[in-house]
Amino acid sequence: MHILYLHQYFTTRSGVGGTRSYEFARFFVRQGHQVTIVTAADHQQPWSSGWWRQSTVDGINVIEVRAGYADYHRGTAIGYGQRIIAFILFALVSLLVVLRVKRPDVVFATSTPLTIGIPGMLASRWHRVPLVFEVRDLWPEAPIQMGALRHPLLILAARWLERAIYRYSYHIIALSPGMRQGVIDTGISPTKVSVIPNAADLDLFHPQRDGRHWREQLGDPPFLVLYFGTMGEANDLGQVIEAAHILQQQGQSDILIALAGQGRQRPWLEEQSRRYSLNNVRFIDPLPKTEVADLVAAADVCLTIFKAIPVLATCSPNKLFDTLAAGKPVIVNTPGWLRQLVTEHQCGRYARAGDPADLAAQIVFFRDHPTFTQQAGQNARLLAEQCFDRRHLAAEVLRVLDAAATQRSIT
Repeated sequence: MHILYLHQYFTTRSGVGGTRSYEFARFFVRQGHQVTIVTAADHQQPWSSGWWRQSTVDGINVIEVRAGYADYHRGTAIGYGQRIIAFILFALVSLLVVLRVKRPDVVFATSTPLTIGIPGMLASRWHRVPLVFEVRDLWPEAPIQMGALRHPLLILAARWLERAIYRYSYHIIALSPGMRQGVIDTGISPTKVSVIPNAADLDLFHPQRDGRHWREQLGDPPFLVLYFGTMGEANDLGQVIEAAHILQQQGQSDILIALAGQGRQRPWLEEQSRRYSLNNVRFIDPLPKTEVADLVAAADVCLTIFKAIPVLATCSPNKLFDTLAAGKPVIVNTPGWLRQLVTEHQCGRYARAGDPADLAAQIVFFRDHPTFTQQAGQNARLLAEQCFDRRHLAAEVLRVLDAAATQRSIT
């Protein structure tokens, strides 16, 4: 089977960001299938000429388009208007590419952005093959609730595009139960939507991984709390800075909070840290995923933090599943399925979103209850192995794609 895989943010383990599309594509290739990825160009690599270029990565045929951007962290650091323009440019140039590729058996398009559905639908119609669409975030609902999408005509156009993609698609994969319900709420039949969440890289993130060099680099803190990932407005990491301020005022000098990553809010977060004269916060630049695994291994507890906005409670964040695979307990601050997941499986605790005092209290709880913390880490790894093994979830996606290619029902 030839799978045409459309994803603007294709990243390998040597890059910065989520690697779901790389890991899944690599799995598909190992199962004997041909995969062609269409993605945005890595602008750090020299570019000779033309609107696209081809290469092979671990058996995956990768076509980079000279439009948009492949670095998700970079995207969150620019204005919303610039991001929308970049999304549209990538979609338009991708239209030219998908018309020229070898005829696939199925088209697999994954958001965000929602505009990836435009070349997805065109490729499907041109090659007369089905489209499977993956919803990684509920767009346009997320930017609407965030206040990024405000113009009534743009909102109308985005909602029309969302429904058009959903109706056109043979099947839809949602990354969380909340996302699935969001798709169904647009009028799509529940039988057309499957939940296949983000996954854990059990080989890369592991409890036995050695993170001592990061611990030493951070000054050997007695208790290390880690946030790793995007520092955008959706994450609202100001509440972490406020929690650090509370901890410092309380004299909790043995707790260090490390924030690793990049995003639009990072300069402001650093300024807030300086304003409070915080000596219990460290900032770390974005790292390749292999180095992130070492950093996570150094932590005592990790944070999965979002802004207190309803739609963000549907998220399926990579950082959570990487944390589970590493055997680290986690603090989440969104109600819904993430809270239910960590509390039912006793691998973490819940802190109220937008409540820095509660976040600080949960951090202190982990520090003061080492037996609970150790057991929560063991539970986290067990949960990752039982429910979020990337190989098993990739096989589920492959089953959906195969059913689409052969026009069978998903059962």
